[in-house]
Amino acid sequence: MRIAVSGSIAHDHLMTFPGRFADQLVGDQLHTVSLSFLVDALEVRRGGVGANICYGMGQLGAHPILVGAAGADFDEYRAWLDRHGVDTASVRISEVLHTARFVCTTDADHNQIGSFYTGAMSEARLIELQTVADRVGGLDLVHIGADDPEAMLRHTEECRSRDIPFAADFSQQLARMEGEEIRTLTDGASYLFHNEYEKALVESKTGWSAEEVLARVGTRVTTLGARGVRVERAGEKPLEVGCPEELAKADPTGVGDAFRAGFLAGLAWGAPLERSAQVGCMVATLVIETVGTQEYTLSRGPFMERFTKAYGEDAAAEVREHLA
Repeated sequence: MRIAVSGSIAHDHLMTFPGRFADQLVGDQLHTVSLSFLVDALEVRRGGVGANICYGMGQLGAHPILVGAAGADFDEYRAWLDRHGVDTASVRISEVLHTARFVCTTDADHNQIGSFYTGAMSEARLIELQTVADRVGGLDLVHIGADDPEAMLRHTEECRSRDIPFAADFSQQLARMEGEEIRTLTDGASYLFHNEYEKALVESKTGWSAEEVLARVGTRVTTLGARGVRVERAGEKPLEVGCPEELAKADPTGVGDAFRAGFLAGLAWGAPLERSAQVGCMVATLVIETVGTQEYTLSRGPFMERFTKAYGEDAAAEVREHLA
């Protein structure tokens, strides 16, 4: 199964604040906030939702195709992704803009405040999916993740017009989208990904009930934080999958991307939804134990040992055959 992942490609600047943001906020002065946090640590990492998802899929041997835009400073990043099983040949390189940048501060309670510079990401709207499909011999699914909003709309419309199944995943872009845009990006999706808050926001902005949303997509996947994930299909009983036990909670950045990487890898293998969700939760657990979105290692032995402990030998037997 050939899966293309469209989404942002970015460099992450991750900082750690030892206090609590809540202690610094004055309720009646929120309209004039002026704060500076003295941080303890700075990590400069590779990031962007498209690249993060592809990295995880590549680690699982799923051979993802990354679709996005980056700057001339992408060479080292490209080599990293190539080494980890990602097809980067469809990444557009801007002649004038730098690769996008995410600057984020995390407090002691794992709350986050971040800013995102789009840079070359704005040129993702110039990428045509048919060119990608022609190069690789066709596409079975296009995951449309957070990216330049115009690119997300173009990719969605192109998938519809060319009968390519697609997954809708608004993520960070949901806050700036209006109801009509969300309806356009959602209707007819084979998969819809979001967390609990985003689920409520989708329903509020579109005016659709939960049942109406479910009637318009094939499969609705809602991540539940530490509780795992809920997978829903119209006319079927919801499926809920819990998370494996964490060894530590180092950094929440990129956990959602990691879940998607595991879930999509499962689909690429032809695994059922429950198994795909379990793989997603296992990869997400590895990421929350690591600072950075692509700094975790996925070794077959330790991965399968923890997966077996969490989900049982029968589930592990189905997954083991797919791992390189």
